[in-house]
Amino acid sequence: MAIITLTSDWGIKDYYTGAVKGAILKLMPEAQIIDISHNIPAFDLNQAAFIIRNFYPNFPEGTVHIIAINTEAAIETPHTLVFHRGHYFIGADNGIFSLLFDEKPERIIELDVMQDSDYFTFPTRDVFVKVACHIAGGKPIEELGHPKAGLLQRMAFQPVIQGDSIKGKVIYVDNYENVFVNITETLFRSIVKNRRFAITFRTANYSISEISKSYKDVSQGVMLALFSSSGYLEIAIREGKASSLLGLKMDQLVSVELE
Repeated sequence: MAIITLTSDWGIKDYYTGAVKGAILKLMPEAQIIDISHNIPAFDLNQAAFIIRNFYPNFPEGTVHIIAINTEAAIETPHTLVFHRGHYFIGADNGIFSLLFDEKPERIIELDVMQDSDYFTFPTRDVFVKVACHIAGGKPIEELGHPKAGLLQRMAFQPVIQGDSIKGKVIYVDNYENVFVNITETLFRSIVKNRRFAITFRTANYSISEISKSYKDVSQGVMLALFSSSGYLEIAIREGKASSLLGLKMDQLVSVELE
C-alpha cells in the first residue's frame, strides 16, 4: 500500500489538510495518508526539519513525504523532489532539504509538473499531490522533471566548542515542554569523556551535573538532562513543564561547562 505523509504549518482550523487529502484520494483511493504534524509554527523550516529528521527513518522505504512549509515556487526556490535512503521528499527548495540531511541526497529532481488550477497559492494540492501519487504508483521519477545539481543551503546553527565548554542553543520544545538542545550525544561524549561537567542555562542557579537514562531517574518535579531518541541533549522536568518553569525558550543559550 502506498504511504504518503503530510507535514505542514497549516494548523487544524482551515480546510487545507482536508483539500490535500481529498486530492490524493481522488487520484489514488488506496493511498494510506499519515498526518505527521500540522502545528509547526508558520514558515519555521528549522522546527519542520527537526520533526521530519526524527520521524522519517521509522517509515518503510518507498514512503513519500510531502513537506508543506513555505511552498510557493520561485526561480531561486523551485519545487523539488529529493530521493534519499529509500524515501521520497517533495517540497520547495527553500533550504528545508539542506536542514534534513547531513550528506548530499542520492537524487535531486527539479519538478516540471503542470498544475490544473489557475491559482498558484496552493501548490501542495495542485502540484505536490500529483507528484506523490505518481511516485506512489510506481512510475519513473525521471518523468517528473530534470536532475538538479544541488540544493539551496540553509545552515543550522551549530554548537561551538570554546575552551572547556560547549555552547549550544534550544532548537525545539515538544508538547510536554521538554527542551531539546543542538548538542548531540556523539559530540557530548567526545568532548566530555570522563570529566565532570555542569549543564548551565539562564543563570548559575540552573545547573545539571549528570546525564539520566530516563525521566524516572529523578523525583517528580525535579529537573534532569538526558539524551532522547532524537540523539540530542534534552532538558526536562519529571511530570513538569521545563520550558515554562525554567524559562527555556527557542534559541536560548545552553552550555556544558567542564571542570
